[in-house]
Amino acid sequence: MKFVSIIIGSKSDYDVMKECSSTLEKFGVPFELIISSAHRSPERTKNYIQQAEAKGAQIFIAAAGMAAHLAGALAGTTTRPVIGVPMASGELRGEDALLSTVMMPAGMPVATVAIGKAGAINSAYLAMQILALNDEELRVKLLEDRISKAKKVELDSSEIEVIL
Repeated sequence: MKFVSIIIGSKSDYDVMKECSSTLEKFGVPFELIISSAHRSPERTKNYIQQAEAKGAQIFIAAAGMAAHLAGALAGTTTRPVIGVPMASGELRGEDALLSTVMMPAGMPVATVAIGKAGAINSAYLAMQILALNDEELRVKLLEDRISKAKKVELDSSEIEVIL
């Protein structure tokens, strides 16, 4: 079975990353979600990646704050796409996590999305866009979602617009 793997660095990341899992659920995309840390449980992280790949993980989403090495640890362990979600935490409110996630060495890419909730949701959408390259049904669902969002903008505008 093909699925998306979501790995969060600590339980405190769950409140934000449940937005990612909820988005995947809305589209019927299977996923796993675990807590594992690049620093506190590196062997668990490495073992999980290997097991998840063997079970069919196609894309890994990694969410972590502060030093945020989780996405980089995944990228160094797998050749599957890795999407990093920087989490707002600590003194720098996620800016350190953003830089740690986006500034990967050449040849070790991590697709990096926004800090926090928007990033959690966008990580799900990006994962689904990648999966939709080989899944016509999912591609259609994503297209319908875009059309729905465009219609919502038009409806919202019609309620307040003033045009001469």
